[in-house]
Amino acid sequence: MATPWYFVAVLLTVLTSSQGILTTLSQSDGGYKYDYATVPFLAEVFKLIISGLFLWREMRTSSSAAARITTDWKSVRLFVIPSLIYLIHNNVQFATLTYVDTSTYQIMGNLKIVTTGILFRLFLKRKLSNLQWMAIGLLAVGTTTSQVKGCGEASCDSLFTAPIQGYLLGILSAGLSALAGIYTEFLMKRNNDSLYWQNLQLYTFGSLFNVARLLADDFRLGFEKGPWWQRIFDGYSITTWMVVLNLGSTGLLVSWLMKYADNIVKVYSTSMAMLLTMVASIYLFSFKPTVQLFLGIIICIMSLHMYFAPPQTLVDLPVTNEAHPKILKQVIVEEKTDS
Repeated sequence: MATPWYFVAVLLTVLTSSQGILTTLSQSDGGYKYDYATVPFLAEVFKLIISGLFLWREMRTSSSAAARITTDWKSVRLFVIPSLIYLIHNNVQFATLTYVDTSTYQIMGNLKIVTTGILFRLFLKRKLSNLQWMAIGLLAVGTTTSQVKGCGEASCDSLFTAPIQGYLLGILSAGLSALAGIYTEFLMKRNNDSLYWQNLQLYTFGSLFNVARLLADDFRLGFEKGPWWQRIFDGYSITTWMVVLNLGSTGLLVSWLMKYADNIVKVYSTSMAMLLTMVASIYLFSFKPTVQLFLGIIICIMSLHMYFAPPQTLVDLPVTNEAHPKILKQVIVEEKTDS
């Protein structure tokens, strides 16, 4: 592939870090004037359209593109599974927040870093070195450290006082998030199908599940605001459309990484994006930086270097005094001559 994965990873970090900022800027008077459930649906449609256009262009310019499309239903239906996992994950997220506060939820969300590494090893059979396992552990510690507030604050006091159901749901949420990513990577790499054809299948099912979610909300509210398709753009502003485009573009970049890199690269990109968001919030929203934030950034940078750097640059191997072959040969000849 012409585009190096690290360029895509950096771009993903920038886009992911701006998601929270754009979402905050799209609020008005402390709330949303638009139905935020329509944003993921429009993002899925955006990804679907872009993938369709790229697939059409690929088939027109490449004679072998058609051969990289598997239309067997047994293969297509596999893309239903990650959409279902994400749907369950979204509901588990809401259930978790009924038991724990936002700060505790964010800290528990870092468990997906470790669960991704474990599932990466178990299901994809990808072996990690001891240094890489240590790097993943450091990343989880670094992101958690950056989110912990001062112990004089209420959020710190309530960190370990939530009901057991909240912690169990938090662990389940982290597992589902990692499982969805690992399974998507498995689908992307299981054959040589075109990335755009795989995206087309993935986002078609994603769009359908989002429509089902919107219909379920309408039935739950008794259609008091009318059907969702009649008010889908109500309250939308330029910033809201930027949120949709950002979310859609991020999804396309993630699918690229799943095809040509792996889940660990995605985990590092999203973790670094979270730290970048905190730094940007200092200037945009008068966020007060903490010592924990700076310590977390340092730990995450160390983890990044430890995971991706060649092992020989991390460990100074002792220099051994090995005998030169020519000297050994000369000694052997001299011994034979003396005898």
